[in-house]
Amino acid sequence: GVCMATSGPGATNLVTGIATAFLDSVPLVAITGQVSTSMVGTDAFQEVDITGITLPITKHNYLITDPEEIAEVVEEAFYLASSGRPGPVLIDIPQNVALALCSGDAPESLHLPGYKPTYKGNGSQIKSACTALSEAKRPLIYSGGGVNSAKAYEAVLSLAEKLQAGVVTSLMGKGSFPEDHPQYLGMVGVHGHPAANLALCEADVLLVLGGRFADRTTGAASKFGKQTTIIHVDIDPAEIGKNISFRIPIVGEISLVLDAMLERLSQSENPEWLSRLATLRTHNDFVTARSCEGEVLTSRYIVDLLNELTDDKALVTTDVGQHQMTAAQYYRNAYGGRFLTSGGLGTMGYGLPAALGAQAASPESKVICITGDGSLQMSLNEMATIKAEGMPVKILLFNNESLSMVRQLEKYYYEERYYAVDMPGNPDFVKLAEAYGFESYRITSCEGAKETLAKALASPNAALIECITDKDDMVLPIIKGGCGLDEMIFE
Repeated sequence: GVCMATSGPGATNLVTGIATAFLDSVPLVAITGQVSTSMVGTDAFQEVDITGITLPITKHNYLITDPEEIAEVVEEAFYLASSGRPGPVLIDIPQNVALALCSGDAPESLHLPGYKPTYKGNGSQIKSACTALSEAKRPLIYSGGGVNSAKAYEAVLSLAEKLQAGVVTSLMGKGSFPEDHPQYLGMVGVHGHPAANLALCEADVLLVLGGRFADRTTGAASKFGKQTTIIHVDIDPAEIGKNISFRIPIVGEISLVLDAMLERLSQSENPEWLSRLATLRTHNDFVTARSCEGEVLTSRYIVDLLNELTDDKALVTTDVGQHQMTAAQYYRNAYGGRFLTSGGLGTMGYGLPAALGAQAASPESKVICITGDGSLQMSLNEMATIKAEGMPVKILLFNNESLSMVRQLEKYYYEERYYAVDMPGNPDFVKLAEAYGFESYRITSCEGAKETLAKALASPNAALIECITDKDDMVLPIIKGGCGLDEMIFE
């Protein structure tokens, strides 16, 4: 992706997006304006040290002082952003540099002696990993966001079936494995599927693909994988062993490492483990059964309806909060990386601009932004962009007049002392959407919900579907801080 902004506040407005891209390994080139070089350091109007500000959240950044550097810097920036572990790169261009003439000749080759990503995994480590997997009685594959980045879907599927291994995903790995596959156990973590969390506690060999063992995934690190041989595959060597100790590290590009593994491994037969996986999957009935009690509308009921009304061609984006976790738990048509969310930073306001970008990139797809009343108001201005561009983005809004995930944390951690979470000042979202030229719908109960949702999704125009839900409806299970993955709370 590429974005441009003016100097000063324009540049600082990009910081949250750049940090989001950095933590979720999204390739991005940000180009910012800067005051003239003669004024840098004088606190000139709209001057800010954006390279200094973004140094910790970019793979690299540049302040160009010579117009003849532009061609080479741009080449380098795009290469750095998209190679190795993807991420953001920023180019800051002072006004006088931008106005100057330059030759424009791109370099024939790039010379970056300090940057040499490893793509092909170490043969000895791959051999050791294959031996461990072949001898495993309870093998498990943890598919992280790196699988989506590498688009290694077929390789992961082939490996899982060859090993007869269970498969779990992280939040960022959602969509990297087909969710109707009998070996799939769900998403792991604080709000993960019970089967996935329990499988992580039972596995004797765990193959981690492109995951960084974030705290929201592992629960208490001190309780994670104590009796498990962990094989960690990642293109970023800094992630190996950073949060969780490992037995077999493999630095390399996931597709290449998996291809090498598939060549070495033979077909396994493990009926006892497959039977146990089937039993574990029954624990997910808690979060997969549709829930619609009387007239009480729940977000999980609406998201489950999406499974009927969409297919694997739809693209779903989410904001951050309870609706995000509900979508991750219940939405099942995400295979092929068709679920876009902010995992590492948890950026409220991500969903709508992400949906706009997804629609621009895939104009034939049905794009649905799942959001909450708090998150939507972080980026309402994008509704104007959607209208101006004539994009048929659908906004599925869960309105409970609350910052409900924060409210849930105050319930479980602070003895229901609720502060700064209720939002009685919300606008009438249906009227607001109509003002932006959107078709607008409101769902207040289970009765007729499917028909209304189907009508809105079938529209060729942009539409907002507001669903009125209860602020006391919790996302379960939940794992509290300091607890292990097998210490889930279900009520």
